[in-house]
Amino acid sequence: MHRALFMAVITAAALLSPATATATTTAAPESDMRATLVWSDEFDGPAGSAPNPANWNHETGAHGWGNNELQNYTSSRANSALDGNGHLVITARREADGGYTSARMTTQNKVQPQYGRVEARIQIPRGQGIWPAFWMLGSNFPNTPWPDSGEIDIMENIGREPHLVHGSLHGPGYFGGNPLTGSYMHPQAWSFADTFHTFAVDWRPGSITWSVNGIAYQTYTAADTRGNPWVFDQPFFMILNVAVGGDWPGYPDGTTQLPQEMRVDYVRVYSLD
Repeated sequence: MHRALFMAVITAAALLSPATATATTTAAPESDMRATLVWSDEFDGPAGSAPNPANWNHETGAHGWGNNELQNYTSSRANSALDGNGHLVITARREADGGYTSARMTTQNKVQPQYGRVEARIQIPRGQGIWPAFWMLGSNFPNTPWPDSGEIDIMENIGREPHLVHGSLHGPGYFGGNPLTGSYMHPQAWSFADTFHTFAVDWRPGSITWSVNGIAYQTYTAADTRGNPWVFDQPFFMILNVAVGGDWPGYPDGTTQLPQEMRVDYVRVYSLD
């Protein structure tokens, strides 16, 4: 992990009565729509420039830290750069030597919200073995090891399921292949890679609700952890990455076209007062 010299912790406390976990798709409550923007990165800047280093670290290294992924994460502009049109582009490539490169960016020790709406508008990549994600880890990581540090997966997609995205919680006693999790299917069963979509969590003490394009599809609360600790009432940092291969998505095959791009229009944090 790269470490910065300062921390910006955004805290926006709000109250919500406990609710049981649900996969029911509903419109977001009107009161939830009146959120106040407290931080954003709109990715404005010249084409080919680096994402703002005041907000983002580049984590580098190979093989996905235990997921048996293929990519080597780099800090190269070939793998992460602004496009000059208000987007961050994370690019997964196959290199001349047959290896794969990509980028994994975090806000650790820079922007670490606690509660609020955390959202990003993203056009995901496509293809067998391609694994884009927008997610969060507890700010006490790695001093507190995973999964005790907590993980909030706001959006994951695996290329063989182009019409599905997944939202999950990992914590002590519910992690790896046994998280608190659910999925959202594109209303027309189209590929999420076809255009931009907004992926978000509304995060309050003891409760997290996932949504796609403003449609809430899943809620988990502290009552849903199977008697295990709820570790999500603390600051978390955000992560954007595109993995190639791994135990869950499987590996690229003859149908996979590279390079593949994840285009991020913005990342925003709102209070939910």
